[in-house]
Amino acid sequence: MNSQYSNSDLLGQVLSNQCPSREILEHLTTKWSVLVLRCLSEGVHRFSELRQRIEGVSEKMLAQTLKTLEADGFIIRTVYPVVPPKVEYQLTILGSQAASKLVNLIEWIERNLPEIMENKKF
Repeated sequence: MNSQYSNSDLLGQVLSNQCPSREILEHLTTKWSVLVLRCLSEGVHRFSELRQRIEGVSEKMLAQTLKTLEADGFIIRTVYPVVPPKVEYQLTILGSQAASKLVNLIEWIERNLPEIMENKKF
């Protein structure tokens, strides 16, 4: 780290390559994270429900995405002591706040998709 900056100087400076916000930005804006947060913004879901709703996601990628979002504090994983095991995922307060921003972006993309596709260079 450059000695002229302290950790507190870098917080919230996403354009700095040393700012920890870049890692969070990367975690939140992967395709699979956005889609998981979109689904969980509607309520609690089990792993199998998420897998069914998010077309194209592999079991491995979904598990990895959920683990990352949980580690960052955006989702809560609840395991129930029953047989067969029951695991549910839901958003934390931070996760809900992030999801609302991403849902706004998704809605903007969906509203503007015809114009975006018309202007897209192939």
